[in-house]
Amino acid sequence: MEQARIGVTGLAVMGRNLARNLARHGHPVAVHNRTSARTKALVEEFGDEGTFLPAETPEQFVASLERPRRLVVMVKAGAPTDAVIEEFAPLLEPGDMIVDGGNAHFADTRRREASLRERGVHFVGTGISGGEEGALNGPSIMPGGSPESYAALGPLLEDISAKVDGTPCCTHVGPDGAGHFVKMVHNGIEYSDMQLIAESYDLLRRAAGLAPAEIAEVFRTWNTGRLESYLIEITAEVLAHTDAATGGPFVDVVLDQAEQKGTGRWTVQTALDLGVPVGGIAEAVFARSVSGHADLREASRNLPGPARTGGGAGAGFADAVEKALYASKIVAYAQGFHEIQAGSAEYGWNIDPGAMATIWRDGCIIRARFLDRIRAAYEADPHTPTLLTDAHFAEAVGDAQDAWREVVVTATRLGIPAPGFATALAYYDSLRADRLPAALTQGQRDFFGAHTYRRVDRDGSFHTLWGGDRTEVGT
Repeated sequence: MEQARIGVTGLAVMGRNLARNLARHGHPVAVHNRTSARTKALVEEFGDEGTFLPAETPEQFVASLERPRRLVVMVKAGAPTDAVIEEFAPLLEPGDMIVDGGNAHFADTRRREASLRERGVHFVGTGISGGEEGALNGPSIMPGGSPESYAALGPLLEDISAKVDGTPCCTHVGPDGAGHFVKMVHNGIEYSDMQLIAESYDLLRRAAGLAPAEIAEVFRTWNTGRLESYLIEITAEVLAHTDAATGGPFVDVVLDQAEQKGTGRWTVQTALDLGVPVGGIAEAVFARSVSGHADLREASRNLPGPARTGGGAGAGFADAVEKALYASKIVAYAQGFHEIQAGSAEYGWNIDPGAMATIWRDGCIIRARFLDRIRAAYEADPHTPTLLTDAHFAEAVGDAQDAWREVVVTATRLGIPAPGFATALAYYDSLRADRLPAALTQGQRDFFGAHTYRRVDRDGSFHTLWGGDRTEVGT
């Protein structure tokens, strides 16, 4: 009886395409779905792409896998994933592995990994980025789990991943929840990247008066330079598209209420728990939230604003926006990588940030030319505190900052919301400031709550007797 090297259960778009990718690379794949109709449809439609071993029951599915069994779960995160694990785990033996390729919360992955470890089964929380196209043609893959599981699983994942100059966009991220943590932050960066691009479009249209088709050409030009990326590329395509029903720009007939699936929100919530400032990502999440509050926006439509609400930007404004976008993008990635480093330290994962930049260079949604610069920055100094202090990025941001400030001022003067640009600039200015007003905040906290403060001229914590003679006492 022929056996499969790996199996995929859950044959919606992502699972189906991942199974096809494996088969196309010469790996016999066992396929299973809760409703067998999807399994039959996959084999009937794509059976000529490789070897598929369809199974109607969990028992047949597990029996068709060679040892150690590699079982990939591609179902909705949360309770459905737990249900599938509980269904299959009793059928497995020590040394086998369950690979969760969904967008699970890393805390759930840690819980599942610890539970299955007690049974001798490896649990591999694996971030997969690139959407349905990436799953089929080569995604960026971020597997966590034990080194032993990666030894058995890694070669298959590296084989089907995207490649850059022959280097797979896949590596072992770290233990238990590390893979899903990194994928979560990847998505948070993606939120910020998309928000900054949207603000660039809005400013070029409302401040510079360009039509969507003209802005598409601006983005196409940007995609030949340092901003070259998948998101810039598809932005140009979206803006150039004409709506068949109206004959007008496609972007004008799309409802301006952005949805979200939760990974960006998780990134911000986790950053708060870790005490890591990720304002750019947070503003992107909040911008989507604002867009979705239609009643609130409608009620506020007649609030007073500036007398002039558009036009007036000079001929060089597009170049200024390009610089502001690049500088803000650097901030977004700096914040994301800071969170990865903080999470790695908190959970003992020992994540290599340069390796993350390496595997994000292709296959994933945030793939971009400048990720190679990030890889080089961490290669030069694996312990760099922030990408903003890397010589290359520091010079780029320094060169951009006048234009960056001009863009934020223009947006403010015209009443065009640009929270991504503004918060990125504020973060940059906060990092480079000699002193922050947090000193006053500490004084206030001590006044109303006796929370104490530290001094710049000697060690220790102190409290002022604000309600008494205002002498200072050590604590």
